[in-house]
Amino acid sequence: MSKAQPIRITTAGRSRAEDIAVRQKRYAISMSIRSLCFIGAVIAGLAGIGWLWPILIAGALILPYIAVVMANATNTKSDEMNLMDSPYGPRQLTSGREQQLREKGEL
Repeated sequence: MSKAQPIRITTAGRSRAEDIAVRQKRYAISMSIRSLCFIGAVIAGLAGIGWLWPILIAGALILPYIAVVMANATNTKSDEMNLMDSPYGPRQLTSGREQQLREKGEL
């Protein structure tokens, strides 16, 4: 059975509402660019620019996939710094007697 790990403020991600808002904004921007690609392809096709409209159509076809992948990507912030098992961590300062025993190799 694993212990619940405490969340440090430096590794906490955004709140759920904030994360969803950021993902919705990213999706809306991607879909707007897709719409502009499609409109640009129609205009380029009508203007007779034969090399531009296939590129814009390809962009309009690929962008929905990219937008969905970006919208489903969540923010997992982590600094890869593990916490100690002990609630207080190892003792940093030792007594004089303890230090002498360590130097002699008895501890």
